[in-house]
Amino acid sequence: MKRQREEQVGDVIRQFMRAEGIETPYNEFRLVQAWPEIVGPAVERMTTDIYIKNSILYVHLTSSVIRHELFLGRQRLAQRLNDYVGAQVITTIVFR
Repeated sequence: MKRQREEQVGDVIRQFMRAEGIETPYNEFRLVQAWPEIVGPAVERMTTDIYIKNSILYVHLTSSVIRHELFLGRQRLAQRLNDYVGAQVITTIVFR
């Protein structure tokens, strides 16, 4: 018996996740988990809460100085986070 169609395991998993509607929540989870790695330990210590709602990443920070610095580079930071996940998960970041 000859195989009709060969596919890589990663592609099959992505197709399954997309069909079941869990690809987007999984990518959002991965993006939130990547926050400390992307911004570093100093900013992570100042982060009190982080979540995604309607393709917007909300980040609560305790330092107004860090908040302002991140605000100035938020487009580049959003792009780095999306690149890390490998999908367009967020469109912008709101710092509070």
